[in-house]
Amino acid sequence: MHGSLFVFTVSLMSNHTPTPKYKRIVLKISGEALRESGSRDTISPKIASNIARQIREVHDLGVEIAVVVGGGNIWRGLAASHKGMERTAADYMGMLATVINGMALQSALEAQGVSTRVQTAIEMKNVAEPFIRRRAMRHMELGRVVIFVAGTGNPFFSTDTTAALRASEIGAEVILKATKVDGIYTADPAKDPTATKYDKLTYTEALTQRLAVMDSTAFSLCMDNRVPIIVFDMMRDDNIKRVVLGETVGTLVTS
Repeated sequence: MHGSLFVFTVSLMSNHTPTPKYKRIVLKISGEALRESGSRDTISPKIASNIARQIREVHDLGVEIAVVVGGGNIWRGLAASHKGMERTAADYMGMLATVINGMALQSALEAQGVSTRVQTAIEMKNVAEPFIRRRAMRHMELGRVVIFVAGTGNPFFSTDTTAALRASEIGAEVILKATKVDGIYTADPAKDPTATKYDKLTYTEALTQRLAVMDSTAFSLCMDNRVPIIVFDMMRDDNIKRVVLGETVGTLVTS
């Protein structure tokens, strides 16, 4: 009798699903995160698959997920404009690059058995749905991962600003900004060995110190709409899940 009770108790413990801290999130992934270091390929199927696996693990916890993906591995509008290209055209090209990355991520997620929808701010019927706020929210309620592409649909705005805007529109509880460093530092740690990491910042501090991890428009939108931001290292396995479960990872930017 006691042995059976022990087995039953252990079984309950082993089947316990951890409770996520957040119910609805926006995950911001840079385009550069999809490129393998030293490779000429703009998108690494291996990296896309690994990101999809991490998203699937969070999705399996019952978290509603929207993803905003950048296009910097293919095209950077601002960089092109600095080289003489007309800024508006360069930015639209960057928006189209995010569509390519979004489709790659969709393919990787569906290979992992996760239902997805790609929503674009620039209409292209044969590729993705148009962005419709209520439809995006309904997709997430039905357990689909929504991938937002083509930025805001307007030049002069970054995909960080897109993440802040979409998070505010769909009522996300947090923006998870996935990077290749483990948080926000006083300076670029790759260039300055004396740089120190912040565990927590206010929006005002991030703005006044001009910390380059996100642009000022994105920080301002999050501040106005009280959307916290967590900046963390996506290259470490399971960090997305750890953040969602409430572990102290990266740097928290909040009011």
